[in-house]
Amino acid sequence: MAQRWSRHHLRLHRWLLQRPALLPDGASLLLAVSGGQDSMVLVGLLHDLQRLHHWKLQLWHGNHQLRANAGEQASELARWAAQQGIPLHMEVWREPEPTEAAARAWRYAALAAAASSCGASHVVTGHTASDRAETLLLQLARGSHRRGLASLRPQRPLTAELTLVRPLLLFTRGETGEIHTQLGLPLWPDASNEDPRYSRNRLRQEVLPVLEQLHPGASRRISGVAERLGQEQDSQQELVELALTGLLAGPPAPPIALRRRDLVALQPANQRQLLQHWLARQGVSNLPAPQLDLLLSRLTHGREPGSTDLRKGLRLQWDRQHLWLQQPSAGPPHRAEPPDSP
Repeated sequence: MAQRWSRHHLRLHRWLLQRPALLPDGASLLLAVSGGQDSMVLVGLLHDLQRLHHWKLQLWHGNHQLRANAGEQASELARWAAQQGIPLHMEVWREPEPTEAAARAWRYAALAAAASSCGASHVVTGHTASDRAETLLLQLARGSHRRGLASLRPQRPLTAELTLVRPLLLFTRGETGEIHTQLGLPLWPDASNEDPRYSRNRLRQEVLPVLEQLHPGASRRISGVAERLGQEQDSQQELVELALTGLLAGPPAPPIALRRRDLVALQPANQRQLLQHWLARQGVSNLPAPQLDLLLSRLTHGREPGSTDLRKGLRLQWDRQHLWLQQPSAGPPHRAEPPDSP
């Protein structure tokens, strides 16, 4: 693949320089390549920028066995990668399931395993701003929490040692089509991307084109909303950390206990957010909304001591002053409850 340069290369290069932690200089990258337009543009751009960022590039292709020509396309992709001098790891899904969720779960698990075996520190995918716009609209239709609306972040942990990165969120699908043509890249399209049985395909074919006709540039702006929601979520997390620190009780309260009265004096939405965050700090994933509301109701109305079982054998206990987590098989904590104040 000959080295090329365009405004798209410059735009991505500058974006990465502004975010050095995204794809660090000299990092070992494993690029997920389906053979479609976006993933091939990912390979083309990063291969051209490799001389400036000194990455070690390797490719990964997963054969889902869900279409008749998948094996033939995988072989052609392997020959092309060899011509470019880029190592390619291939894997076949031995027990395929024809659902989006199952395919996604297999793909990320296989990518994590391949990255671990080849020494990659980052898995890189070709998701674009258009993909993020589609995800936001789907999550909105499902009534997702704000956290779901901010999904498809530029990076997230894939495992404890591995980071997933999406550098093409900078471009729309229309722009990756333009780049694909300019770079003269081959293409191995997936016919399932046209199948209207998949919700994302219907949204892509029937909804976004209407929005683009009504408001040109809609995909990019919707993607920008998801980006801002993610940034606001990060900012909110910092404020929650500060607020939670102010609620922690010192001795003689049990370890990592919260001051019950101060918690229930807050607005209900703040109570929920702080309690969930405090539990997450101690390894308890988000409680279902009904369970959380019932718990806060018990803490707010009445001052009597109480307790409730959580997941993994953990037990949440409280007295008039504090609430704390009791670990499995642990005896009651040694504590001295201060006298009730008037």
